Amino acid sequence: MIIQQVLLLVLLWVCLLQPCLTAMVFTRTTDHQPKSFVTRGAGNDGKALHRQKRGWMWNQFFLLEEYTGSDYQYVGKLHSDQDKGDGSLKYILSGDGAGTLFIIDEKTGDIHATRRIDREEKAYYTLRAQAINRRTLRPVEPESEFVIKIHDINDNEPMFPEEVYTASVPEMSMVGTSVVQVTATDADDPSYGNSARIIYSILQGQPYFSVEPETGIIRTALPNMNRENREQYQVVIQAKDMGGQMGGLSGTTTVNITLTDVNDNPPRFPQSTIHLRIPESSPVGTAIGSVKATDADIGRNAELKYQIIDGNEMNLFSIVTQNETQEGIIIVQKPLDYEARGLYTLKIEAENLYIDRQFYYLGPFKDTTTVKISVEDVDEPPVFSRSSYLFEIHEDIEVGTIIGTVMARDPDSTSSPIRYSLDRHTDLDRIFNIHSGNGSIYTSKMLDREISQWHNLSVIAAEINNPKEMTRVSVYVRILDVNDNAPQFAVFYDTFVCENARAGQLIQTISAVDKDDPLGGQKFFFSLAAVNPNFTVQDSEDNTARILTRRNGFSRHEISTYLLPVVISDNDYPIQSSTGTLTIRVCACDSRGNMQSCNAEALLLPAGLSTGALIAILLCIIILLVIVVLFAALKRQRKKEPLILSKEDIRDNIVSYNDEGGGEEDTQAFDIGTLRNPAAIEDKKLRRDIIPETLFIPRRTPSAPDNTDVRDFINQRLKEHDNDPSAPPYDSLATYAYEGNDSIAESLSSLESGTTEGDQNYDYLKEWGPRFNKLAEMYGGGESDKDTS
Repeated sequence: MIIQQVLLLVLLWVCLLQPCLTAMVFTRTTDHQPKSFVTRGAGNDGKALHRQKRGWMWNQFFLLEEYTGSDYQYVGKLHSDQDKGDGSLKYILSGDGAGTLFIIDEKTGDIHATRRIDREEKAYYTLRAQAINRRTLRPVEPESEFVIKIHDINDNEPMFPEEVYTASVPEMSMVGTSVVQVTATDADDPSYGNSARIIYSILQGQPYFSVEPETGIIRTALPNMNRENREQYQVVIQAKDMGGQMGGLSGTTTVNITLTDVNDNPPRFPQSTIHLRIPESSPVGTAIGSVKATDADIGRNAELKYQIIDGNEMNLFSIVTQNETQEGIIIVQKPLDYEARGLYTLKIEAENLYIDRQFYYLGPFKDTTTVKISVEDVDEPPVFSRSSYLFEIHEDIEVGTIIGTVMARDPDSTSSPIRYSLDRHTDLDRIFNIHSGNGSIYTSKMLDREISQWHNLSVIAAEINNPKEMTRVSVYVRILDVNDNAPQFAVFYDTFVCENARAGQLIQTISAVDKDDPLGGQKFFFSLAAVNPNFTVQDSEDNTARILTRRNGFSRHEISTYLLPVVISDNDYPIQSSTGTLTIRVCACDSRGNMQSCNAEALLLPAGLSTGALIAILLCIIILLVIVVLFAALKRQRKKEPLILSKEDIRDNIVSYNDEGGGEEDTQAFDIGTLRNPAAIEDKKLRRDIIPETLFIPRRTPSAPDNTDVRDFINQRLKEHDNDPSAPPYDSLATYAYEGNDSIAESLSSLESGTTEGDQNYDYLKEWGPRFNKLAEMYGGGESDKDTS
């Protein structure tokens, strides 16, 4: 490295032709008038040469990267013409890396790099230099800027952005077909030397592929490379700098190349003849088997279509291509019959769907094979001569008449005998039957077209030797019409004639219907069963007739109803006729012929009420009356009878008021009439509904023996009513038809009032409120009654 620095300085010195020993050959003029010095050299005229003396001796410094020496790397030297060499000047360095990466000797101006420098990190550094007086610290030269440029060395190998590339090229491509381009980069300086000049070469993949040295484009090198022989190739590409010369750095990458498929292989059947078998009983749509041609291509280029090109004149078979497996499925198109033909030979072709014209010369892209189909014999069920049968018979045939015959045969070579039967689910009424041996169908009951015009039967034919082999066939029986029904009135006619009707007046238009259905259509004739002096029938010849009067005036008081027999006949053979009777009522009408009133019988008839309907209505009315009566009786029973029927009759209506009862109206609190004589003594309790102003204290008598049962019963009931929130706000005890013995209040009856020891004053009862008014009237006026008596 030192030698290189020396050579560089010598080169610069020679180029500048200066007899100066310093490396800085450029000068910089200061702002003030510079001093001048004289360099002497030999001139042409022998005179001394004079030039202006510049303040800075200056240069651009160059520094090689990646210095490996142990000392600091010398960069260059700064020197000012003001420097006398006495150490009075001080050199100062500032800028990029000053003081860290680059240092300067304050006295001599020598610049050194303190560590290795990588050009790829930074290519140049800009610094500023200044010379100052060491004592005064004043600049003797203005600050100037200089550049240290890093010279590149080949220290970076070419690099590919991808370690592995993937590419593809169609098979059978021509030589030189471009596959892919790979590009490497070199971090070295491309403007300095050949450090960044890259040359590409192939290390692996020959002779199949090649690479262009300058561009890195990989191309095919062999013709007709077949994917079916080899599909994958691995190519190693080298990128080398220094123009590929020895000593250059290099890098490699791997390129995986795949040959893509083209349709260059026709399909081929592995066998020239294929044998298949199928039972003759196989239904239409059954798959017999499959054929498959092989194609070395893949994907779309291997898609095939199959077709039968020979041996299928009757279109008994078809072939369908299975897209997933690329097989041809042979399918039964029509029923097979071993007895008719047992072997079929088909020629089947397989052809590519998509053909590349570029490879027509490799064709044809199709192949054929022969398929032999053997039909196997099976025990088949009987076969009817027709797919269905239609029989037409008249409805008047006799029972046992044969209406038709069905025929079936065994298609097998054994020709087993056949037994016939009817499916009774299609003939629930058992109107028909069949001869099991010959298939003749005959009637077992009378027929009636008017009940059922069609009969759909199902006949079963089974082999006698193998009853499981059976076949069904539909038999349609149509019943033809015979004129066996007489015409009748179309509807029920409610006919009336006015009392003031005149002769020839139309009173009714009638029509008829017939259940029969003659081929020529219905035609009816109307006439009277006998000559009638009052009415006549006029046939309109359109299957209707007019009822006309024959005289003037009718009287409903004399005859209220007329019966008119009308004969209706048809025109078919044999002629059928019936007699219908019209009921004609005589009614009172206005001048316009509108009915106003008829007799009672005539009024009932139009209502359309039968005797049964009238009876039902009467029963409903009776039931309603019974319900009303029962409801009234229940209401009556719910009514409360008064305590005292009259003021005089009080013998059997004694009410005890020695408790907190509510008066004579409180009669439903307790009913102990069925108990024994209550001899219990109750403590005097105050009423809760009113507060009496005076308290009547009755005289006490010796109490009767205590009856615990009755007392407990009464106390329990009183307690229940006290705790019952729905009970009245008072308690009462009423005793009917039995007064009891030794009452505490004694008897209140007027019958014994004369036997009491003293008279009682009952006037205070009037002050107890309206509920005691009755007692006040009964006992308050006792003295006056007694005096008057």
